[in-house]
Amino acid sequence: MPIHDQPLVLHAPQEAGARLAEFIHRHPGLMILTGAGVSTDSGIPDYRDGDGAWKRKQPVQHQDFMTSVAVRRRYWGRSLIGWPVIRNARPNTAHHHVTELELRNHSRLLVTQNVDRLHQRAGSQAVTDLHGRADEVICMGCGYRCNRDEVHERCADMNPGFEQYSAVAAPDGDADLEVDFSGFRIADCPRCHGILKPDVVFFGDYVPKDRVYFALDTLRASDGLLVIGSSLMVYSGFRFCRYAREWSKPIATLNLGRTRADALVDLKLNAGISETLAATLHQL
Repeated sequence: MPIHDQPLVLHAPQEAGARLAEFIHRHPGLMILTGAGVSTDSGIPDYRDGDGAWKRKQPVQHQDFMTSVAVRRRYWGRSLIGWPVIRNARPNTAHHHVTELELRNHSRLLVTQNVDRLHQRAGSQAVTDLHGRADEVICMGCGYRCNRDEVHERCADMNPGFEQYSAVAAPDGDADLEVDFSGFRIADCPRCHGILKPDVVFFGDYVPKDRVYFALDTLRASDGLLVIGSSLMVYSGFRFCRYAREWSKPIATLNLGRTRADALVDLKLNAGISETLAATLHQL
């Protein structure tokens, strides 16, 4: 029977916590990689279901955003609804538990695929935002930077009719809104009138090499890799499991559902994240 056809065993938090605590005792200095599953309890939707399949249409592609005015209108129009969900989100207990792992010197570096900055707001210090940060906007022409709220407010002022719409929030400041965006006015760069884009790595774009190399250097110096709340379907995160395996670094995953790295890991825990981390900390 193929691996992906085998039924997943759901681990009770106490059992999963005990097994993860044992893993950390044996490999105390970890690089931790987190994904969208850590932030769902903060009200931020994730991308995929328990089998790693898309829950909704794929997010905007980098090349489409850069070359199509219509795509940019749609993106910023939907962001009027979606961005406040991320901006107003608060760290949940999973974020605080990850911070506690750092305080206990079990985290050499926290690499997060999330762009919500909730790990930092929970107190984590050694954090690499692998895919950037949604709270800042950058001009793709001159490099001008500003707070996301500034662009959000400009778009809201320029498009008062969009205040009437409501929709379900989607990941990364998007929303499931389907209306006519052809009349939406886009806020451009106040310095050079160039294209403004959230300072995040859109699908189809590349993670800056310095972030990747820094994380890989840390992984090479770590005792192991712990993945929390990520299906690892995106290569930017999965690559760390491949390198960990190549370098004989033990790997543990804590995630509800399957991951792309299931065949590579030493410990796979299919369990609730917050509850398992609480049980783990209690036994460390």
